[in-house]
Amino acid sequence: MFVSFRRIHKCRCVQLLTTGLFLYAMIVYWEELDHHIVSHIKAYTHRYLINSYEFLNSSFTIASNHDHMKGGSHSLVGRIWNYSYLINHPGKCGEDGKFRENVLLLLFVKSSPENFEQRQVIRDTWGNESFIWSELGASVKVVFALGIHPDVRRRYRVQLALLQEDQTFGDLIQQNFLDTFHNLTAKLVLQFHWVHDYCPQARFFMSADDDIFVHLPNLVKYLRQLVRSKSGAKNLWVGHVHRGSPPVRQKHSKYHVPYDLYPWPSYPDYTAGAGYVLSSDVAAKIYHATLVLNPSIYIDDVFMGICAKTMGVSPQEHVYFSGEAKAPYHPCIYDHMITSHGHATDMSSLWEAATDPTVYSSYRGYIGNLYCKAVRAMLLCLPHYQNTYSCLAAFV
Repeated sequence: MFVSFRRIHKCRCVQLLTTGLFLYAMIVYWEELDHHIVSHIKAYTHRYLINSYEFLNSSFTIASNHDHMKGGSHSLVGRIWNYSYLINHPGKCGEDGKFRENVLLLLFVKSSPENFEQRQVIRDTWGNESFIWSELGASVKVVFALGIHPDVRRRYRVQLALLQEDQTFGDLIQQNFLDTFHNLTAKLVLQFHWVHDYCPQARFFMSADDDIFVHLPNLVKYLRQLVRSKSGAKNLWVGHVHRGSPPVRQKHSKYHVPYDLYPWPSYPDYTAGAGYVLSSDVAAKIYHATLVLNPSIYIDDVFMGICAKTMGVSPQEHVYFSGEAKAPYHPCIYDHMITSHGHATDMSSLWEAATDPTVYSSYRGYIGNLYCKAVRAMLLCLPHYQNTYSCLAAFV
């Protein structure tokens, strides 16, 4: 039996070529592979096998107030604490030292200075305090958290517009920091310090983005149920929970966090910053955490998780708090939804549909409930649909 040496060499060439192409593909796509697979495996291993996060106290705790106020290695904290108010409304929840209103919910909307239209549509829809009081009988206070415009050339004109806007509506809270992605933690600190100083009596605190739709009737109903529960609405931090998430190491991503800033493979559990709710006791704990933790992590969701972990608070999942995507448009979804993300142009139409009582008339009763469960299962559980809620939400 004769063996063709030419054929052997050809097979080896094919093997070498295939191996070379495979290695090249691994090199080219390794960053994506590492981000989507390897880093998540490491993160879940870290969370479920170690899961203590004791390093947070030693790594993020400030040695002493005296040290950081001197402007040493923790000068970032000093700058955040010392940001002055450019626009403020200390009496929003009642005058200090006088009558303080019994507030069910203080709702802070994180907004950018130039997002005038987004703020206005919120005032006209789910952030309309008069509607909430007259239709729901609930005292809800809505304010917008802002920094200053980052573009020096446009700042003066934008600031004049903000002052005029606030003179009309009286709901802007602005501090003297640049309103940029990397200052979102400063905006988070602003919210918790303002709550502590000016509205500590609020039973609940909510933080939301200005492209979030909040179904206020459903949210108020949910909060009232919590107040009547045995727990008395204590130790609550609820939203769309991210568990064991790894830091993003891709340098081109705006969420990139370098190893020298956070060298560990997973973050503590946290809720999506698009919208979450806290009870007043948890809001107070987070406030105290911001006094002793260095906010070097510029991703506010993650810093919130670090604050909560150091204070012994864990997030609770609510299937109708959205993450990064929009809720499907259907009355069977509206009947349960709390938040939906990514609404820049359709807020008004969604509010009109979601709060119209006639929309739900065809979906009541035993048959209607069965129909809605089937619709929700189709919208939320089938893999070819892009949804914002988990499949579990279909059966609530």
